[in-house]
Amino acid sequence: MTKLHELAELGQAIWLDYISRSLITSGELQKLVDQGLRGVTSNPSIFEKAIAGSADYDDDLNRLASDGRLVAEIYEDLAMADIRSAADILRSVYEKSEGADGFVSLEVNPALAHDTEATIEEARRLFASLERPNVMIKVPATPAGLPAIATLIGEGVSVNVTLIFSLEQYEAVATSYIAGLEKLALAGGEVGRVASVASFFISRVDTAVDKALEEIGNIEIQGKIAIDNAKIAYGRFREIFNSERWQELATENARVQRPLWASTSSKNPAYPDTLYVDNLIGPDTVNTLPPATLDDFLDHGTVATTVETDVDGAHMRMAELAELGIDLDGITNKVLDEGVAAFAKSFEGLIASIAEKRQDLLDELQQVSTSSGS
Repeated sequence: MTKLHELAELGQAIWLDYISRSLITSGELQKLVDQGLRGVTSNPSIFEKAIAGSADYDDDLNRLASDGRLVAEIYEDLAMADIRSAADILRSVYEKSEGADGFVSLEVNPALAHDTEATIEEARRLFASLERPNVMIKVPATPAGLPAIATLIGEGVSVNVTLIFSLEQYEAVATSYIAGLEKLALAGGEVGRVASVASFFISRVDTAVDKALEEIGNIEIQGKIAIDNAKIAYGRFREIFNSERWQELATENARVQRPLWASTSSKNPAYPDTLYVDNLIGPDTVNTLPPATLDDFLDHGTVATTVETDVDGAHMRMAELAELGIDLDGITNKVLDEGVAAFAKSFEGLIASIAEKRQDLLDELQQVSTSSGS
C-alpha cells in the first residue's frame, strides 16, 4: 500500500497536475494509477510545456497540418487525444469508485473567462466531443464563470471550477453548483451522474501575502495564511453540504462538490516541499500535485488528517492579517486576475508555437512541390 492508498482511506484523492503524450504512451500514467493516483488535471500552461516543449506531438501535428487543419483545430485534436487516452486509463478508477474519481480535466479557452455564453458553448462542445463520462471541463470562478457553472451542471456536464482564491468566491461556486443540480433535478436528470470539484488555489496566496507581510516587517505569519484560508473554506464546505437545501439533493444521490487543493507546490524554497499537501488532508477533498511534489510526498510526506486542525488559530491569524492593514480580499482579487491572464498568455504561446510548427511544415511541403515541378 502506498501513501496515495493511505490518503484515499482518509477520504482524500490525489490527482496529477500534469499531462503529456509521453506520460501516457510510456506507461507511466498507468503505473501511477496502480500506485493509487485517482485523477489528472491539465491547464494551458501544462499543454504549452507538453506540446511546444517536446517533439512528442510533431508527427500528429505534421499530419494535421498536411490535411489543411487550422491552428486551433490542431491544438484541440492534440489535446483532446491526450485527454481521451488518460480518461481511458483512469476509467477503472471511475468505475470502481462509482463515479467519484477517475476524472481528467480539460480547460475552456482562457480568453473566454469573462464571457458567460461563449464559455457555456465551448464547454458543451468539448464535453460532447470527448465522449467520456470521466471528463471534467474546467471553468474559471470569475463573475462570468459562475452562471456558466450553474448552466453546465444543470445540463449534466461535470465541471472542475478553477482559479478559486477567496472564501467569497468559494461560497459563490458552491451555490452555483447546487443551483445547477436543482435545475437538473427539476428536468428529471440523474443528479448522481454529475460530479464537480472546486479548485482552491493555495501557494499563490502565500506568495502574494508573504510579500505584503515582508513589506511591513512581519514574518511571524508568513507561510500560514494560504493554508488558513483553505481550512476556513473547508469548514464552510462542511456547512454548505450539510444544509437543509443540500439534503434535498442528497436524497437523490447528489455528490458533494469536493474542495480540490490546487497550486500545491511550494514556491518558496524556504518552506517544506510538501507543506501544502501535509497540512490539507481530510475527508471529501482532492489534492492535485505536479510530478515533483507527488514524488516528494511519496518519499517523505506525512499521512494524517490535518485539514480540521488549528482552525481557531487560522481565524486568529486572519484577524491579525486584517489588523495589520493587509486586505486579503484585495490580494485574492488581484491574484485571480493574474491567474486568468497567465493562463491566457500560456494559451497564446501554445497556439503561436503550433502555428510556427505548422507554417514550417507547409513551407517544407511547398519547397518539395516546387522542386518536384521544376
